[in-house]
Amino acid sequence: MIRQQQTLVLSPYAALYDIVVPKDNMLRQINELVDFTFIYEELEAKYCLDNGRNAIDPIRMFKYLLLKAIFELSDVDIVERSKYDLSFKYFLGMAPEDSVIDPSSLTKFRKLRLKDINLLDTLIGKTVALAIEKEI
Repeated sequence: MIRQQQTLVLSPYAALYDIVVPKDNMLRQINELVDFTFIYEELEAKYCLDNGRNAIDPIRMFKYLLLKAIFELSDVDIVERSKYDLSFKYFLGMAPEDSVIDPSSLTKFRKLRLKDINLLDTLIGKTVALAIEKEI
């Protein structure tokens, strides 16, 4: 089940992002300037909207894949790095103390939600176009 709602990071440690992730950080800029809600529209048909257990937010899953493409890391390495790299956690919309996903979730997301390989290319293409438009 997919729930379309923005999650508010309520953490006593959220202020760390302002200290550790500089304003000119590429991931911060992408996060602040690109509206990723188009992911919901593109993947709506791939999820059941009214029953089943809650899915990991598709925007977060897509952002993991975007990080994987930008930094050319494996699923395991991207998840491992997101444990301690606060710029990654900020980009993923996580609180500093939040636990990360299991790397196998990325494989399942690609196989179950992005069966059409062109869909992933389309999503990445839209994100890159938005980033270029915003001059990131």
